[in-house]
Amino acid sequence: MSALLEIRDVSKGFPGVQALQDVDLVLDRGEVLALVGENGAGKSTLMKILSGIYARDTGTISIDGEQVEIAGPRAAQELGISIIHQEMNLLPHLTVAQNIYIGREPRVGPMLQERALRRQTQALLDEIGIRLRPTAVVGDLTVAQQQMVEIAKALSFESTKILVMDEPTSAISISETEVLFRLIASLRERGVGIVYISHRMEELREIADRVTVLRDGRYVDTRDIGEVTDEEIIAMMVGRELSAHHEDRPERQGGDAEVVLSVRGLSTRGLLSDVSFDLHRGEILGFAGLMGAGRTETARAIIGADPISAGTIYVRGEEVRISRPDQAVRRGIGYLPEDRKRHGLMLEQDVAFNVTMSSLAQVRGPLGVLRGGKARQLASSFVDALRIKTPSTRAMVKNLSGGNQQKIVIAKWLARDCDVLIFDEPTRGIDVGAKEEIYRLLHDLAGRGKAVMVISSELPEVLRLAHRIVVMSEGRVTGELANDEADQEKVMALATKNIDEGDVA
Repeated sequence: MSALLEIRDVSKGFPGVQALQDVDLVLDRGEVLALVGENGAGKSTLMKILSGIYARDTGTISIDGEQVEIAGPRAAQELGISIIHQEMNLLPHLTVAQNIYIGREPRVGPMLQERALRRQTQALLDEIGIRLRPTAVVGDLTVAQQQMVEIAKALSFESTKILVMDEPTSAISISETEVLFRLIASLRERGVGIVYISHRMEELREIADRVTVLRDGRYVDTRDIGEVTDEEIIAMMVGRELSAHHEDRPERQGGDAEVVLSVRGLSTRGLLSDVSFDLHRGEILGFAGLMGAGRTETARAIIGADPISAGTIYVRGEEVRISRPDQAVRRGIGYLPEDRKRHGLMLEQDVAFNVTMSSLAQVRGPLGVLRGGKARQLASSFVDALRIKTPSTRAMVKNLSGGNQQKIVIAKWLARDCDVLIFDEPTRGIDVGAKEEIYRLLHDLAGRGKAVMVISSELPEVLRLAHRIVVMSEGRVTGELANDEADQEKVMALATKNIDEGDVA
């Protein structure tokens, strides 16, 4: 019996970059095939070819044993191919319902039937266990909620027989991940084949049957997931073994270091209530909690992106009033946002511009004229340090992979040399090898006296990185744990405390 999907010898090049070279992939009916590789390995490019966004240069694609030509996204949908993109492909000014069924809305003649559209969307959301209002405007949703809209959109096509999931859990909570895995099990029973792209090894172990590895745009190997270790997968991905000490936890920091950032009684009208904490020089302070706990909102309030209704912020012992992000930057506070595309980058500009745009004083001449050569030199130093995969510092950021875009946001604040660095989901969408580099980088920053605040939805990451962990639930701090006393169970117990009953540490 022929495979559901067979990709053979597919290649794809862009100006200055050979993204894929003779890549193979085979997917069976009812199978979950994990597709892994470092950022820039070609995973997303291959899936964009499959979904009709890119045209392949060479090679063949067969579905149910017949070669097919995928002329565009609509052709892919007609062939039964749906994709959940890592980078959201939504229209922010439209509602949840309009985004899910765009181009397929119920109509009578030319007239759109809004009530029918809302009912149809609500039925879909109820069926797959997603709690969103069909009438909510997508641009007003969090990144995690937008990710759930993407998932609902892909699952709304009843004809889907090949489903591609590109980092589907990168921005959703543990409970939403469980909903997604139940959906995957249901789809497998219906014979749907799933290509699952993720950097989270524990997820692959839970749901995948086989794993295909790409490296530098080339096919490496395909193995049964039960017959290969995590270390072997990583070695195939990165072409080397990662250092054995990467699991070490940070040593507990002394409490006598200077308090660089102090927050007291921070509240907002929307969510936050009486949030207080101290961040010391040379410390990584982790923030943990479930989706909607208020971690990102705390960061946004600190930098002046969201107005505060009460509370006080101190920087190096001085009370400050920060009502705009540029004021935070002048106070030495840098923020790496959760949504890098909307709030962290200028996609239509090149690498050099994005790296240096927060530190223009370093690359201006005596008369304030931007010195392009100096900007590119500064950017090149961070491209090398962070191993950013780009043809040059003149390359457009929009053409880089998601992980490399994330690294450029990090480079921007490193170039600014801020005293306080707030990282919101710093490794979202970044491969395992690059994660290790960023972990080492964050510890190096703390070692150089920077005060680092890390917000992460991955508990193992928080435990790996943080000297202390602040846990939040429903807009309030429910507890604080030193690294040497913290574990996943203790963090989750604090993250699920019932605020209404006053159960706050």
